[in-house]
Amino acid sequence: MTRKKNYGDVLYYVVSILLAIAAIIPFLWMISTSFKSRGALMSIPIEWIPKEPSHSAYAKVFGKFHFFQTIGNSLIISVSYTLVTLLSASMAAFAFAKMKFPFGDGIFKLYLATMMIPTQVTMIPLFVVMNKMGLINTYSSVILPSFFRPFAVFLLVQQMKTIPAGFIEAARIDGASLFLTYRKVILPLCAPTLATLAVTTFMESWNDYLWPLLMLSDSNKTTLPIALSTLNGQYATEYNVLMAGSLISMIPIIVTYICAQKYFKNGLMDGGIKG
Repeated sequence: MTRKKNYGDVLYYVVSILLAIAAIIPFLWMISTSFKSRGALMSIPIEWIPKEPSHSAYAKVFGKFHFFQTIGNSLIISVSYTLVTLLSASMAAFAFAKMKFPFGDGIFKLYLATMMIPTQVTMIPLFVVMNKMGLINTYSSVILPSFFRPFAVFLLVQQMKTIPAGFIEAARIDGASLFLTYRKVILPLCAPTLATLAVTTFMESWNDYLWPLLMLSDSNKTTLPIALSTLNGQYATEYNVLMAGSLISMIPIIVTYICAQKYFKNGLMDGGIKG
């Protein structure tokens, strides 16, 4: 029995290492390519360590468009999108999980059913609404859809259902209002799940391409994914420049993950479906 268990452990670690290597190879290729000259890009065999490292690709990235302004646009949109999602989803989840009101369960199930509607189906109606409101070509048009995030609400509802009702009752006896209970009791207990949701929402917003492309026509409000797409030429692509830009765009996501890492694992576990 012990020998079989040892074999299972060895197989588990071997498979895990192989999967890790398969996942990291493209990333290593990106780093290597970003430091190559254009002539060394298609050399065979692949030069994993460039013979003549060059920073020219990074210089071209900063020269092709207003890079820092573009990063600033993406940060404004992504941070705002994330904060609005956390606030609106946590308040909605609190109502669904801890407040009793007529047809609450039915409304919640209907709300979750909207997750089955493809995003592409709602884009045209959303565009029409934003156009009628005069929000086209503004940050608000990209951020406002974050108020409607069924999966975020679902994730937080599962966490809030595990919070004993006695906590809320104790806060009520102490004279806390409903909003104070939400802010002082519920939110701290949901910190791991909120951190997980913050990381995933920030990543989604940071990498979003299609919706900002539809909403923002002003070049001064261009987000980073849209700017990076301009590095693809019609007849040829400078892959070293494209990889350099992609690597720089990953920095905020990596920093966000590092800052929330201690909550991330617990959030994934606490946010799971529980009875």
